[in-house]
Amino acid sequence: MQFGIFTVGDVTTDPTTGRTPTEHERIEATVAIAKKAEEVGLDVFATGQHHNPPFIPSAPTTTLAYIAAQTERIILSTSTTLITTTDPVRIAEDYATLQHLSNGRMDLMMGRGNTGPVYPWFGKDIRDGIPLAIENYALLHRLWREDVVDWQGKYRTPLQGFTSTPRPLDGIPPFVWHGSIRSPEIAEQAAYYGDGFFSNHIFWPASHTKQMVQLYRRRFEHYGHGSADQAIVGLGGQVFMRKNSQDAVREFRPYFDNAPVYGHGPSLEEFTSQTPLTVGSPQEVIERTLGFREYAGDYQRQLWLLDHAGLPLKTVLEQLDILGEEVVPVLRKEFAALKPAHVPDAPTHASRLAVAGGAHDATVHAVDDVTGASPEPTTAATLEVTK
Repeated sequence: MQFGIFTVGDVTTDPTTGRTPTEHERIEATVAIAKKAEEVGLDVFATGQHHNPPFIPSAPTTTLAYIAAQTERIILSTSTTLITTTDPVRIAEDYATLQHLSNGRMDLMMGRGNTGPVYPWFGKDIRDGIPLAIENYALLHRLWREDVVDWQGKYRTPLQGFTSTPRPLDGIPPFVWHGSIRSPEIAEQAAYYGDGFFSNHIFWPASHTKQMVQLYRRRFEHYGHGSADQAIVGLGGQVFMRKNSQDAVREFRPYFDNAPVYGHGPSLEEFTSQTPLTVGSPQEVIERTLGFREYAGDYQRQLWLLDHAGLPLKTVLEQLDILGEEVVPVLRKEFAALKPAHVPDAPTHASRLAVAGGAHDATVHAVDDVTGASPEPTTAATLEVTK
C-alpha cells in the first residue's frame, strides 16, 4: 500500500490573515511540501496540471524533475496529466525524460481535468473531451511500446516512421493511472489497458466512488487482466488534523467556508458527513481511511489533499508531521494485515522490471497484446455505473 499526498497548486488567500501568497512563494512551497513528504516517510507526491489562474502547476515535469534532484526515495506523480489538451508526443517525451532523471521514481495519472475555457487555448473543443482522451492515450500507449510508429487519427497530424525519444527507462513504460471524479468512460479506458484507476474521491459521496471502482474492477476482469479484486485502484482524500476534533474543526472552518471550490456551499459538517473529508483527530482519520476499504475493496494507493484553501505552509508541514508520525504507520500495519495474498501491491518501476525480466515490451499486467486501437466504452459498461 502506498501513501502520499497530491496538490492542485491553488493560490488562495488565507482567510484568517487576508494574505495571498505570490506565485513564487507557492511554487517554492510545493517543493518544500514534496521534500517534507519524503522526510516523514510517505511514498508518493503528486502535482496537478493547470493552465489558468489561480493555479501554478502548468509545467509538472519541470517541477517534478526539480524535486527528483532533491529527493531519494519518494515516487513522483501527477494529479492529473491533461491527456485532452496536451499532445501525446509531448507527454511521451517529457515523462520518459522524467523517468530517466528520477531513476524510475515516477508514474503519472491521466485525466481530462480541464474547465471549458482551457480547451480552446490549446486548439481543442470541450465537446471532444472524451474522444480526445481515448485517441490521445491510444497513441501515447503505442509511443512508449513501439520503437517506430505509423499513426493517423482525428485530432492531430499523422505520424510516419516516428520514434519518441528518449525511449522508456529499461524498456518499461511509465505506469499510468487514469484519474476521474465522475467519468465512467475514464474507468473503462483504464480497464481496457489494464492500467490503474484513481478515483478522486474528494467531492462525491462514498456511494458514487463505490460505483466507479466496481465498474472499473468488472471491466478490468472482462478485458482479461486478472480477477476484479486484482485491479489496481487508488483513492483520494482530504484531511485536517489536530490532537482533538474540536480544535481541528475550529481551526479549519474558516478555510473550508471560504475555499474557492466548496466554500459558501454545504456546511463543514454536511460536507464531512457526505464525502471523505475528515476534520478531526489522527485516530478519526485512521478509522475513516480504513473504512474506505469497505466499499472500494483492497486498494493500492491512498493520496490526501493537504495544501489547499489558503492553508499556510507552516500548517501544511505540521499536517505532514502528524500524517507521517501518527497516521500512516498505523494504516500501513492495518491495511497489510487485511490484504489477501493474491492482491498485487502498487506497481513500481523496480517491481515491473522484475516481472518483465528486463524484456523490452513487458508490463506489469502483460497488456501489450492489446492492439492499441482506441477503446470505445460500451453502452452497457457506461450504464452500469449509474445503477
